[in-house]
Amino acid sequence: MKKLKKGDCIGILAPAGFVKEDENLKAAIQLLERWGLQIKFGKNLYKKHHHFAGTDTERIADFQTFLDAENIQAIWCARGGYGSVRIIDKLDFTKFKKNPKWIIGYSDITVFHQAINRLELESIHAIMPTSTTAILESKSAVESLRKVLFGETLSYKIKSNKYNKIGAAKGQLIGGNLSLISSLLGTDYSIKTKNKILFIEEIGEYKYRIDRMLQSLKLNGYFNDCKALILGGFTNIPENNPNFGMSIEALVLDVVSAYNFPVCFDFEAGHITNNNALIFGRQATLQIKEDYTTLKF
Repeated sequence: MKKLKKGDCIGILAPAGFVKEDENLKAAIQLLERWGLQIKFGKNLYKKHHHFAGTDTERIADFQTFLDAENIQAIWCARGGYGSVRIIDKLDFTKFKKNPKWIIGYSDITVFHQAINRLELESIHAIMPTSTTAILESKSAVESLRKVLFGETLSYKIKSNKYNKIGAAKGQLIGGNLSLISSLLGTDYSIKTKNKILFIEEIGEYKYRIDRMLQSLKLNGYFNDCKALILGGFTNIPENNPNFGMSIEALVLDVVSAYNFPVCFDFEAGHITNNNALIFGRQATLQIKEDYTTLKF
């Protein structure tokens, strides 16, 4: 993927949920301007059609325009929500494959990550323009995105969780939001995990639903040839009645107990303020030790 340079243009669009009035893009705009980048907004960025940022047709039009535009070097999705799955099969990636550019976002944007990674191209799992809190407060999340865009080396060293399964792995990093990964099973956009490192994160799901989604992945052979598993934020998990009886760590370890690959918990990425950038589709090296864990691209 080409490195960005000052003067390059980033397109901002909303491919899923609509941009709410209180979701100010000012912080993101100022950030890009500080980096010396130009900005182009999708024609339908501020549209609202029921739950979505405009009709499916309008959102497709914005995305296709930016995919094909030679003067746009990256596409930054304004927010997630829901709606990407409604348009993914209507997008034509022909020109994009000849002149690939960064697609940036997380959560519902997992749909596009999977489609792009299936093309053997890279994408960026990172903060979005409506992530004002992260942009203003998380220096590491912002700096990590800048490093990827401008072609600098990206690596992390974090404190190890006591539930981690020690080990090392090398492979392409893939993944995203667990709900979206699970929902795409059996489709043309379901990612292949053979010899790859899988990252997952989630927000607002009951533990039994998380278990059900992981069991579905398992039944589909998702973990059979996986090199490693990284778990990001699992946040705003509601209390179940009756109590599920297991922590997230215990739940996950139970699902993958038959596999020998290493497992890393509490990686700082996902629906958290410190949503550090990850490069999906790129070779990475993961080392999980007793005291610390490293991830290098």
